Amino acid sequence: MSITSDPTTLDGMVWPAKRSDLEGLTLTHRAEQSGATEAVLMEPEAEDMVQLRARVARLEAQALSRPADQAVPTLVSGRFRSAGAGTQLELRVDVDGPRPLMRISGDFFQTSGATTNYVGSFVVETLTAAVTEDLVKLTGRGRFSFPVLSPHVEVSIVRGTDMTPTPGEAIVQFSTDGGSPSASYLCAFVSPYFRSVQLEQDSVAGTVPFVSYDTGSLPQPPSSPARVLTVPAAYAEAGIEVQIGGAPDVAPTGAAGADARWNDAELHNAMVNHFSLWRNVPRWQIWQMVATSYVRTDVRGIMFDAGGAFQRQGFAVFHDAIKGEAPVSRRAQLRTYVHELGHAFNLLHSWEKNLAEPPQPLGPNGGLGDLSWMNYVQNYQPPPPAPGGSAAYWAAFPFQFTDSELVHLRHGFYRDVIMGGNPFGVGAAEVDVDLFDDPVADNSGLALELRSNGTFRFGEPVVVEIKLATTDLRGRSTHGRLHPNDGFVTVAIRTPSGETRTYRPPLIRCTDHEHRTVLDADRPAIYESAYVGYGKDGFYFQQPGQYRLRAQYHASDGSRVLSDIHRLTVRRPLTEADEDVAELMMSGDEQGTLLYLLGSRAESLESGNRAFDQVLDQYPEHPLAVYPRMVKGFSVSRDFKDLTPRKELRIRHANTEESIRQLSKVVESSAGDEGVDNITLGQVMRRLARVEAKAGNPQRATEVMDEMVEIFDRKNLKPHVMRDIRSEAERTKEEITRR
Repeated sequence: MSITSDPTTLDGMVWPAKRSDLEGLTLTHRAEQSGATEAVLMEPEAEDMVQLRARVARLEAQALSRPADQAVPTLVSGRFRSAGAGTQLELRVDVDGPRPLMRISGDFFQTSGATTNYVGSFVVETLTAAVTEDLVKLTGRGRFSFPVLSPHVEVSIVRGTDMTPTPGEAIVQFSTDGGSPSASYLCAFVSPYFRSVQLEQDSVAGTVPFVSYDTGSLPQPPSSPARVLTVPAAYAEAGIEVQIGGAPDVAPTGAAGADARWNDAELHNAMVNHFSLWRNVPRWQIWQMVATSYVRTDVRGIMFDAGGAFQRQGFAVFHDAIKGEAPVSRRAQLRTYVHELGHAFNLLHSWEKNLAEPPQPLGPNGGLGDLSWMNYVQNYQPPPPAPGGSAAYWAAFPFQFTDSELVHLRHGFYRDVIMGGNPFGVGAAEVDVDLFDDPVADNSGLALELRSNGTFRFGEPVVVEIKLATTDLRGRSTHGRLHPNDGFVTVAIRTPSGETRTYRPPLIRCTDHEHRTVLDADRPAIYESAYVGYGKDGFYFQQPGQYRLRAQYHASDGSRVLSDIHRLTVRRPLTEADEDVAELMMSGDEQGTLLYLLGSRAESLESGNRAFDQVLDQYPEHPLAVYPRMVKGFSVSRDFKDLTPRKELRIRHANTEESIRQLSKVVESSAGDEGVDNITLGQVMRRLARVEAKAGNPQRATEVMDEMVEIFDRKNLKPHVMRDIRSEAERTKEEITRR
């Protein structure tokens, strides 16, 4: 293996600068004509390595060349690993067995004493294979996650016998373009699986976790054999071992009261409490929570990916949305569980793969034609004229991942796949606004627009309004999901310094539910408000200056609708108070998470809540104080379910008096041109009405809804928008009356 000799950071690990830190290794430096310098890690060859080399040399004389695109007719695929101190190699060979991809890949680790650090990864995507009765030899040029001068990889594997059917040991030799050998490794066969992960599943009382589904229970494609699939079995077919770790725990719900629905803040708190039992490092471990239901009934699962170090380490499925013993229900449960676990492996939705970093090619019809666990059943759109939708999906789905997804699962670079590694969707490079190129032709009949106040104070949460309108007044139908959380709208942000980033919401909601919105002359547009100031990469608007934003919407027919570029400015702080408040608002991930969740009483977010309290105590009249008030008002407006590290479910009751006080001040500050945006204000007032009703003031709750209509009337909004606002007010009144 070859690495740069400078003490630089490689994939998140600082390479030691001292020679003594590389105990057990001999460093030799070789300067090539390019002037590059490389440190080559050379392990002393053990006697068994020398003997195996001699045997391989004898067997190589009998090698027969084979075309590179044909599978090797022998079982040598699986995972191999070298032993001993110093540098270790974990090798993956994928040339035979189920769905061979004709690739080899591997990860390098540095062992020193009782510690092991990840160094880097490689993959060989084009192989030449030579086979004899006793030997398989694979060669090709590797692609590495770090600079190397020895990119050529040669793997020689002694084939098993009838008595020992598993592969023998493998010799891995790295060499330069000129053929000079560098590092070599002796790797023993470890497992037929390319990767192994531990899954720990907990549930709350009243749920029944999924066990298995017989794919022959309902009609399926003739090419897909009937078999009983569990979640581990589905991943085993992809070459991934899912081990069930530990005894599943069931959290009692007696303390939770009648509200069995979980919101983002409660789920985030449950995840953080659980992961406090683990070390804060990338690990092949994942936690699954089987909850009752989400606050939105159309959501079947959520993959948690909050800011900080908790990347792709936990997900939740919602039992009430997929429960049942009928084959249709068990089939839906299997798909939801496999789908959400796929997100933990860093697999994106089928229509989002081009937004990965680096981008991946989309399947048929912009990805909506993928027959994959990662597509939405109801959105399935095969190439015309074949019909789409749920029935068409299940009639053709073979219960497997696509080839490109298998490449990621089996051969993606270590940090891009392992739980706790790179953030969701991140591989190697940042995207650019130009990724969203204008289409050559757009016959979607839809128009997307980003809007905002245009100017924000430094430290102010950046909220944008997303508008989807029809350009064909005869009517257009689509799913209408505009919030980035749902995965159909992506926002690119270019900073004043020229860096371009994709907004990544901390939580990924999988709505997998039929939903249609008709846009026509009576309702020409729909709107959504989205806080894009904080996500998986932290705060996105941390420097004053002009930002450029552009959004892309994935319509239900596969169309990709682009907005124009929206410009907004973040002003410099003008006073010392402005600087202090901005620091309190953006000094930690806890504040960003609280703004995203609209409040939480989780102990892990206590420092963020203290910072917001400090804003309200020291700067109560500052214009930005409206946001901590809103967070606090929402946070205490409802009971809070707290799943503790001991898996005990306790309830922290709402404080309706405090919620009413804080939310009323938000309304007062926002009734004019200041304060929160209009969509958020409507959300605040509807929450305020419900809290008033909960506090035993139904008459006052009704008055709040009447005041909401009056406030927006004074803002001179468009007639169809006012019609929607009046309709929302009446629905809220009816909901309050029914309680």
